[in-house]
Amino acid sequence: MSNATRLRRRLVGHLLGEGVLHDARWITAFRTVPRHVFLPRFFVPAANGWAAMETGDDKWLARVYSPDVLVVQLDDDSGLWERARYLGAQPGTPTSSSSQPTIMAIMLEELRVADGNRVLEIGTGTGYNAALLCQRLGSGLVYTVDIDPDLVDAARKRLAEAGYAPSCAAGDGAEGFPAGVLYDRVICTCSVSSIPPAWLEQTVPGGLIVTTLNRPIGGGLVRIVAGEGATGHGRVLARDGRFMPLRAHRFKPSKVPEGDVVWRPTRLPIGVITEVRSRFEFFAGLQLPGVAALREGGITALVHPDGSWIRHRQAGGGFEVAEGGPRRLWEGVESAYEEWLDLGQPWRDRFGLSLDGEEQVIWLDSPDGRTWPLCP
Repeated sequence: MSNATRLRRRLVGHLLGEGVLHDARWITAFRTVPRHVFLPRFFVPAANGWAAMETGDDKWLARVYSPDVLVVQLDDDSGLWERARYLGAQPGTPTSSSSQPTIMAIMLEELRVADGNRVLEIGTGTGYNAALLCQRLGSGLVYTVDIDPDLVDAARKRLAEAGYAPSCAAGDGAEGFPAGVLYDRVICTCSVSSIPPAWLEQTVPGGLIVTTLNRPIGGGLVRIVAGEGATGHGRVLARDGRFMPLRAHRFKPSKVPEGDVVWRPTRLPIGVITEVRSRFEFFAGLQLPGVAALREGGITALVHPDGSWIRHRQAGGGFEVAEGGPRRLWEGVESAYEEWLDLGQPWRDRFGLSLDGEEQVIWLDSPDGRTWPLCP
């Protein structure tokens, strides 16, 4: 047994232990598809940015079969890897990656594919996820699209090297696949602020779409049942997942103004809003549209595009906040938290979606219940 095969089996053992992989056919796919073929080079975190790693480097194969996300592109620039390789670690923001196998397994199982299903993947990336789909369904039933032509070309070659030949295209994933084909399943391996109507239109009625929501606070994994035309309905799933956003759905970064501030005590830790494991996080994102979290010198801040901001810090055995701008954001946080308590502390799996073209809402418990715009 080769070292790669042993590491692949160990990775599957990890996924089984995490309770994210159950279906025997997906287990076989993860045991079979050689992930190392799709990751001949990638970035690893370094003290001053991102260092370049490639085939043959010490620990390269172990990293490939680790349960970690592996960054393959920075700042939408495929040339930065070469610069990091020959000039040393480079700064940059990850813009493409091979996702954590854990979330890949969750999404593939939530897709509920059946033999003979035609599947569209949005976000080809390295091609590894497309290979898993091909292993499960056969290459002739898999279509994949990515906005970056360089990524698509590289993925196509690596898929062929691994023995797979799905239909690959370069294009805006928000428009679906360029060919006029209807799909039984659509899976998006990047997050979206709203569900592109083209995905609904290209999915057979009753077909499923699995993607993740791109929200400044409170994203999550959703499964949608397509209706006629650009309509559909779905649920936010208990099993969570977060991805880099589709390029057109990225948020513009904000900053907190510098200067002296006045601190006051608060009973709420900032983690109830910003941490994925918090049951309040999803509701907080709905009640605080446009508010995003960032870290500055050990202090967590919340910012809004209108210039409102909050700084939050631990002070002794408690917490303190300072705020500024046109609105009192922390009062909104405290009010939202009290409302959440009154509603029975709903977690993300009590929320659903109703979609009709550009009119898209999130609701609590039922479509007739409390609603919020999906993309305010």
